[in-house]
Amino acid sequence: MEKVILDLSMSLDGYIAGPDVTPRQPMGIGGKRLHEWIFSGKTDIDGRILEEVVSSSGAVIVGGRTYAIAIDDAWGGASPFSMPAFVVTNQNPVKAINGFAYVPEGISVALEKAREAAKGKNVWLMGGAGIAQSYLKAGLVDEIHIHIIPVLLCCGTLLFEQIGTSPIELERIKIIESAGATHVWFKVVK
Repeated sequence: MEKVILDLSMSLDGYIAGPDVTPRQPMGIGGKRLHEWIFSGKTDIDGRILEEVVSSSGAVIVGGRTYAIAIDDAWGGASPFSMPAFVVTNQNPVKAINGFAYVPEGISVALEKAREAAKGKNVWLMGGAGIAQSYLKAGLVDEIHIHIIPVLLCCGTLLFEQIGTSPIELERIKIIESAGATHVWFKVVK
C-alpha cells in the first residue's frame, strides 16, 4: 500500500525557509542553502536519494502559498514534477493549470485525489510548512523524510511549529550522510 511521505529539507534549527519569503526570494533570506544538496552541491548519494523520492511517488501535494510563491511566481507556474500535482488552496476551483489541480475542499479531499492519481505509488507532501503541519496534526502522514542541512538559519519558517500539543511518536528507519545533508527517514508510529 502507498504511503503519505512528508519529504523536506530543513536547517539544523528546524527552518524550511529563511525570513522574508517573496517571489524574488521564494526560500527567503538564506533559504537557498537548504537546497544546495539538490542542485550545486549534489553528490551521487544525494542524486540517488532524490531519484528514490521521485520514482516512488505517484502524486505530489503542495500548499497554496508554496504554489503561489515558489512555483507560480518563481518558476512561472510550470510544474517541476513528473507526476500529477495537487494544490490545497482556498481559491475557487480550477480544473488544472500547468499540470496542477487546485483542491479547495481541504487536505482530506486533496489526499483522496492524490491517492487516486498515484495509482498505488506514494503520495509526496513537499510543503510548505502549513500544509505539512495540517497533515501531521490530522494524523495523515506515514513517514517523514528530513534532509538536515548543516546550517542554523536562526529565523524563518519553522517546520514543526503548529502540529498540536500531543507527542507524535517516530521510529527511525534509516540515516544516510552526504557532504551537504544528513538524510533521516522516520516512520510515524500510529
